[in-house]
Amino acid sequence: MDPIGVAPGAARLHLVDGVSLLRPEDQVFAAMLAGFANQQLARNLARSTVEGRENTVRAFAVYVNAFPWQWSPAMVDEWLGDLRSLRELKRSTIRSYSEAVRAFCSFVTDPVYDWAATCEKHFGSHAVQVVHEWNTAVHVQDHEADPTKRAFTKKELHAFFAHCDEQVARIRAFGRKGWLPAFRDATLFKTAYAFGLRRNETRMLDVVDFGRNVHAAEFGAYGLCRVRSGKAKKGSPPKQRSVLSVWAWTPEVLEEWFSPGSTSGTP
Repeated sequence: MDPIGVAPGAARLHLVDGVSLLRPEDQVFAAMLAGFANQQLARNLARSTVEGRENTVRAFAVYVNAFPWQWSPAMVDEWLGDLRSLRELKRSTIRSYSEAVRAFCSFVTDPVYDWAATCEKHFGSHAVQVVHEWNTAVHVQDHEADPTKRAFTKKELHAFFAHCDEQVARIRAFGRKGWLPAFRDATLFKTAYAFGLRRNETRMLDVVDFGRNVHAAEFGAYGLCRVRSGKAKKGSPPKQRSVLSVWAWTPEVLEEWFSPGSTSGTP
């Protein structure tokens, strides 16, 4: 609740009482989305999550050509069926879309936010929850990767890293300026593999994130990697952890990038 006792995202914070609406359907829907965003931000959800859910809700509204107070479970069935059969989206993607619509419907049907009364006043109807267990997929497994995808074999991994190095040498031999980005990419790939990092974890690394491991002096200044931007849990800051070096070639890769001749301070 805010200082005056109104929950973030409530209708009264986004629509002024006693003022006629020129385009009531569009304005109320826009106000609902703005309130939904405020409610999620108040829960410390990432802006990327908030924006992604808003885009999904808008896409659903466009697909069914109806406003939230006109939605029905049958519309969700048709939409998800189209995503699965025609667009061939992954199961995890479809579930994230349905969860976005479920969260939005939960928000606009919660009496705390007063959107039901607002819709009744303007349209003689109100939104209902249209996403249920019986018309959406249930998340029963932690791992849902495509079984056709697999990790590189050692031979394939060696060939991939060798190709990255060859691109750097080839571009630099021709005197082109693009050799440094190619060198950066090669270092990123090797660093991500060496420490088992996610994409964003790798992107956010800095010089100070590497340090010594007192139990493995052979790795020198690159015995461990402090990950500061790990995957966060809902409403929480990024999770931090430390990963130890295990490959003998890791210090050489990082030392080459961080050497005085390098023009960048991040891998």
